[in-house]
Amino acid sequence: QVQLVESGGGLVQAGGSLRLSCAASGSGFSINTMGWYRQAPGKQRDMVATFTGRGSTNYADSVKGRFTISRDNAKNTVYLQMNNLRPEDTAVYYCNSNGLTSTLSPFGVWGRGTQVTVSS
Repeated sequence: QVQLVESGGGLVQAGGSLRLSCAASGSGFSINTMGWYRQAPGKQRDMVATFTGRGSTNYADSVKGRFTISRDNAKNTVYLQMNNLRPEDTAVYYCNSNGLTSTLSPFGVWGRGTQVTVSS
């Protein structure tokens, strides 16, 4: 079973930076896509930044130029560097991944989320 564990959230002032990490654990799995979503109170969960199956990246328009997604394939870990944070970036950030298990069954998993709060 594949599990995702996020870390790195916290409280920061507007204009500050945070770096989120998401590590996938399990055995014999292969990752197709992996990335970050966020959900603010009372709102739907939206894509923030992801790696596609082809290895390219997608960013929400609201974070382009401020956030950067990166990964360490050897560690099955994806990162989200968030710079110039704004109060509207406040949300719970979730990691998501899709791929194949060791038995070639597809999986799709979410992490538990990490809170990011940006004060004005």
